[in-house]
Amino acid sequence: MTQVAEKLQPWIAAIEERPQGGPRWLQDLRNTAAARFAALGFPTVREEDWRFTSVAPIASTDFRPAGPAAVTVDDVDRLPYGGLPFRLVLVNGRFSAELSRLHDLPHGVRAGSLAAAAAEHGDEVSRHYAQVAEFHSRAFVALNTALAADGAYLYLPDGLVLEQPFEILHLAAGDSGETTMTHARTLVVAGERSQARIVETWASLRGGTYFTNAVTEIVAGPGAVLDHYKVQQESLDAFHIATMQITAQRGANVSSHSFSLGGRLVRNDAGALLAGEGAEVTLNGLYLADGDRMVDNHTTIDHAQAHCPSHEIYKGILGGKARAVFNGKIIVRQDAQKTDAKQTNRALLLSDDASINTKPQLEIFADDVKCTHGAAIGQLDEDAIFYLRARGLTYFEARDMLIHAFAGEIIDRVQVEPLKRALEAELYAQLARDLAEIDAA
Repeated sequence: MTQVAEKLQPWIAAIEERPQGGPRWLQDLRNTAAARFAALGFPTVREEDWRFTSVAPIASTDFRPAGPAAVTVDDVDRLPYGGLPFRLVLVNGRFSAELSRLHDLPHGVRAGSLAAAAAEHGDEVSRHYAQVAEFHSRAFVALNTALAADGAYLYLPDGLVLEQPFEILHLAAGDSGETTMTHARTLVVAGERSQARIVETWASLRGGTYFTNAVTEIVAGPGAVLDHYKVQQESLDAFHIATMQITAQRGANVSSHSFSLGGRLVRNDAGALLAGEGAEVTLNGLYLADGDRMVDNHTTIDHAQAHCPSHEIYKGILGGKARAVFNGKIIVRQDAQKTDAKQTNRALLLSDDASINTKPQLEIFADDVKCTHGAAIGQLDEDAIFYLRARGLTYFEARDMLIHAFAGEIIDRVQVEPLKRALEAELYAQLARDLAEIDAA
């Protein structure tokens, strides 16, 4: 048996013990996904999309499925912005009605367990589940589809405007001495002309090493307006591999803002398909990393129809020996005339040992389009620091002011005020930790 096969064998055994039950179409999907993962195996650095990011630490670790855990409402309320009016909570990938806050949702909104929705609203769920985020070429999506026992489900009926923010909280909880894994799933379906702000949070009540394998599917119907935030604040020793895929139909407007604040090894695959004429998508991101942490962001915006604008700004702040990857792909199909796509990627390196690999990609098959991209990597402007110090600021005060201005372009776009305050507080907390590392050195 080869070394690769030896590493894969425990995972093959895990998918053979995949969840059972539920409607027949769901079990068939699990079976197909399990077979697909067995055929694909884990991606390696020999593959172009993974050449800077090795998942060998995940493949070689004996992760066990995370079981139920005792979590109280007070535990959840103590988390940042825990007081949002609507909250759907999953603990280790399983829906918790006791911890959720769903009683006062407007009529017609369905929110709760994805497993229950698959059984009770099978026709509706099956049209989108594992159809938006395909698993035939993505090993981690296939693994999630095979092993996800439950997930979060949010359905917005046509014309419904959800005035207050809705939080989907994925909580890792349990014994910090265990190396566990969770395959969490989220499905959001927004009906025609519906509107909502959705905060999807990944947090932990414990430290230690564990593996989160996440898939989020978002379907925006004609004319729908969705403002989505993903906040990843896992344990600093955790592995977080996530796929988010958006389908925007005619005239829909979807924005998704990603904040990567925790994790030892983080990979975010964010994709959007502009499937209807006049659809608009925004993908923004801010990531912070220090120590020897790794953050990899891969984005794909696929313009399939005409008159569809897209916007993208990703910014990273790296200290210590942290590493990052940004790969942004824009695809313009032959029928997608009058496309207007803009992409910007910037990284701020706070130390000489921090590094990033960045790669913009444009694949254009139409002739009447406007596509722009720009990338910039550098350290703090010494002239700007000198200017601020000349006006009475210390070096560290000047540094923090410049870093906050750099990150502010992303944070200032947050339309949920408690979330914005929490993000600013975390930015300063990580800067303080980075300064402590510099002082220790």
